[in-house]
Amino acid sequence: MAAVREELLRAPAELVVANHAMGLWELAALHLSSDPPQLPQAQLAIDALSGLLDGTHGKLGDAEKTLADGLAQIRMAFVQLAQANNNN
Repeated sequence: MAAVREELLRAPAELVVANHAMGLWELAALHLSSDPPQLPQAQLAIDALSGLLDGTHGKLGDAEKTLADGLAQIRMAFVQLAQANNNN
């Protein structure tokens, strides 16, 4: 455990935060792709990702644009699935 902590201390914080943000994106995508889609769970992950990106705006370096684009895409996927779910 100590070795893991040392490795984490050596990693730039923006990289660690960006990795956690990507994990939230993946969590949302997993819930959206389940059958049936787990919309409330996906919404929570999307909201958490949004809050994280809003709170770190301008601090995540090169990953920021990729994460913002990913947030826009996962939001669009959520809306499309929610609309399809309402039409059924």
